[in-house]
Amino acid sequence: MVRRVSSVAPVRTCIGCRERAPASELLRFVAVGLELRPDPGRRLPGRGAHLHPGPACFAQAERRRAFGRALRLTGVPDTGPLAEHVRAV
Repeated sequence: MVRRVSSVAPVRTCIGCRERAPASELLRFVAVGLELRPDPGRRLPGRGAHLHPGPACFAQAERRRAFGRALRLTGVPDTGPLAEHVRAV
């Protein structure tokens, strides 16, 4: 049996602008309860979603209410910790 190693980087979709980009260019985040936490190391457990690390895509995702849909949450997610991380980057 021959194993093939793919040299293609994983591609994800930004929930803000809906553009596809390599996962290394996007910020992964997860929901812990209803709190959204950034996961720059891509190690936190649970369902994750991706976002360009800029305020424009963050604002667009908030306006479209994309956070809850992307993470399949019931209720209004707390975007505070994620917003602070996006502002700091």
